[in-house]
Amino acid sequence: MRTVKSLALAGLAVIVLLAVSVTCPATAQSVATDSIGSDADNPAVRLVQEWLHEMQTADDAAYIEFVQQHVTGLPGDPDRWLQFRHRARGLRLYGVKSTTADGAFELWLFDPNIEEYVTTSVKLLPGDKIAVSRLQSTEERPIGAPVPAKLEGAPLIKAVSARAAGYADSDDFSGAVLLARRGHILFQKAYGFADRDAHKPNQLDTQFRFGSMGKLFTTIAIMQLVQDGKIDLSAPIGRYLKDYPNQDLATTVTVSNLLTHTGGTGDIFGAEFRAHQSALRNLSDYVDLYGPRALEFAPGTRFAYSNYGFILLGRIVEQVSGLTYDQYLQRNIFGPAGMHSTGNRPESDRLPHRAVAYTGFGANLKRADATLPVRGTSAGGGYSTVGDFNRFVNAVVSLRLLRADTLQKLLTGGITGSDGKFYRYDFGGTMEGLGRYIGHDGEAPGMNGDLLHFLDSGYTVIVLANRDPPAAETIMLPTLHRLPAR
Repeated sequence: MRTVKSLALAGLAVIVLLAVSVTCPATAQSVATDSIGSDADNPAVRLVQEWLHEMQTADDAAYIEFVQQHVTGLPGDPDRWLQFRHRARGLRLYGVKSTTADGAFELWLFDPNIEEYVTTSVKLLPGDKIAVSRLQSTEERPIGAPVPAKLEGAPLIKAVSARAAGYADSDDFSGAVLLARRGHILFQKAYGFADRDAHKPNQLDTQFRFGSMGKLFTTIAIMQLVQDGKIDLSAPIGRYLKDYPNQDLATTVTVSNLLTHTGGTGDIFGAEFRAHQSALRNLSDYVDLYGPRALEFAPGTRFAYSNYGFILLGRIVEQVSGLTYDQYLQRNIFGPAGMHSTGNRPESDRLPHRAVAYTGFGANLKRADATLPVRGTSAGGGYSTVGDFNRFVNAVVSLRLLRADTLQKLLTGGITGSDGKFYRYDFGGTMEGLGRYIGHDGEAPGMNGDLLHFLDSGYTVIVLANRDPPAAETIMLPTLHRLPAR
């Protein structure tokens, strides 16, 4: 499920209280914005300006001291504040959006890393302090704010290349980028190091971990079995997982609930995952661990992103096909699409082209090995190349993986929840100004990836990185701002 997040917020989930979903047609409109004007001397606005100035200019110790003295609402310890600062560099105050009766200001901030506007609500406290209650990504844009020009051909390629090179030169991007249109590759290049200790550069055949982007493959596998009459999307999952430990879940959650993250099946990450991480080797191991737990909410009543739901989809593929999940993908997706560098082999297997995952930044950059699962699963975590992902897109749109009617069902299908909202299958959606797309992103410590293929214009953008989020989004989102709709 795709979301847009300000880079100033990425990786700091406790700070992000809301991210704007773009899996449905966007409805946000530009709103009026006051100039800072007479508010420039307001103590709260002044402190925000000073805070942003300290982000850009102060050394670490001075920045921490400033936050301790003047800013509340940033969670965590000084290390987290420095991480936030690193992600937020360049953030600048654009204007006052609104004021409230209790004296709080909602401010527009511009994040140049992704060329997006974010809002923050601040209030002056006694002792020359401000309370920052939230930083929120938004698709709104202040009236009169500049809009990046749409580009095509050589100017578009130059813009993408310059963006990637700039972030690679500052050591904030390490990975590979591919831009194509209607099957024709316009630009592809690798940056940074696959192994920093060995000074081994990333190449176009470097295999990057892709996180939740692997859900694309699981969804195609399910729809292939639907196409063959072996799976009914409206059926409860107990029809296919007959020995599932929790019969309440098995008899009420449907396959469509899992594909739309409306099943209430919960996630897999957290303390329980860390405690059993090394033992979670197969999809059945996840079901053994998480299967007995209760539903988080009644199926179809709301949306909650569920990696465990996609683990269950992978188990359904196994039970229905009689193959392991990996065998099924190789025979029915990777093979037909010509994806010879994609898979879910264990981290213990030595793959000479698989990049090392790095987490942190600057002097704190380190290998992320300890955070990695044993192997990729039907929820994600495998590895691929930008070229293989492009081959996957080409196989989907050329109808080599699904018939036209099945692909149409996938792109337009979903469920209407009891809240009246329509929830799409987790495979794509519609983006304002660019139309319908196929795609998914993925993120975890030491990995970040994003793929979008726009069905109307034929543009495909793929970014894979062996660094923390938002490494891929620093390239992806500004590229999207420049893509033409047709």
